[in-house]
Amino acid sequence: MANSRFEYVKCFERPDNLLPNTWIVVRLDGRGFHKFSDRHKFTKPNDLRAINLMNAAAVATLRDVTEIILGYGVSDEYSFILGRECTLFERRESKIVTTIVSTFTSYYTYLWPQFFPDTPLVLPLPTFDGRAVCYPTTRNLRDYLAWRQVDCHINNLYNTTFWTLVNVDGVGRREAEKALMGTFSKDKHEILWQHGINYSKEPEVWRKGSVVFRDLKEKESQALSESSSGKGKGTEPVDTSTPGKGNKSIVEPSNLVEPSTTVSLEIRSAPLEQQDVDASEAVQTSQVVEGAANDGIPTSRQGKKTKEGKAPTATKLAKMQKRLLKASEVVVQHADIIEDRFYLDHPYILGSSKDD
Repeated sequence: MANSRFEYVKCFERPDNLLPNTWIVVRLDGRGFHKFSDRHKFTKPNDLRAINLMNAAAVATLRDVTEIILGYGVSDEYSFILGRECTLFERRESKIVTTIVSTFTSYYTYLWPQFFPDTPLVLPLPTFDGRAVCYPTTRNLRDYLAWRQVDCHINNLYNTTFWTLVNVDGVGRREAEKALMGTFSKDKHEILWQHGINYSKEPEVWRKGSVVFRDLKEKESQALSESSSGKGKGTEPVDTSTPGKGNKSIVEPSNLVEPSTTVSLEIRSAPLEQQDVDASEAVQTSQVVEGAANDGIPTSRQGKKTKEGKAPTATKLAKMQKRLLKASEVVVQHADIIEDRFYLDHPYILGSSKDD
């Protein structure tokens, strides 16, 4: 920026770097989505099209912002987790939040016609607000995710009961509200049971929400770990073929599936000059890591060798890691994130951090 007498205005900018060595959670919420869902005639209490659209936007956001390691969504809300070591935008809160929220919102609007082909968007268009919170320990982070999933269950149980009274019994909305006022969970279960609904058999997507993450295979996880540390036992080339090279990033409408199954939303990668990644790069990344581990002689994309004995620089390793993450498959599951099983099955998500 050129020096000028007007440059003093920069002194009014407030530094907003988030605390170092903490987990960053960016939570976004739909603004005015009660009215928005009514205008666009969402199915009550849950609309599979709307949930799949939210998940598709989240998958695309993880593709674009590779620093995000995990997303959890329910209804019109999504939480995105960034790691303790994240240095995106030098951890500036305003840039991180606005980037994630605007990326998600853009994809939500762009993908709308694929999930609501017969319902065009009408003004006001969908918007989301966002906030960032730092959590110092892994235990704090897991408690946050558990809180959101418990909230998902509480809200869905209420909404399922409420709309059963409205849609099945023909009760007015105010009357249904009064009928449920002061009731406990067991009371709502009983009301649903009287209408032939076993809540525990409801689709998991409604009861548990959606978890979005990179489903790294064993070889990919090992290559990622070694590229982070710059050492290891070496890996074999990673098969991370990305279909549809040369097409824009889209989510196929065929991904509308029954909510009781695992949802895998596949994003087609953009051209190399736009995404700076393709499957061959992922394989070469693994080969470079193998070279660094075994011989200390990494091979560049053009096949040239660096000076013998010289390990890859931190910058090069970071680029390797980013390519590998971009080439990995992003999936959506409706898993329990309160207990340990999910984290034991995917140990690379929270890394080696302990409950400190």
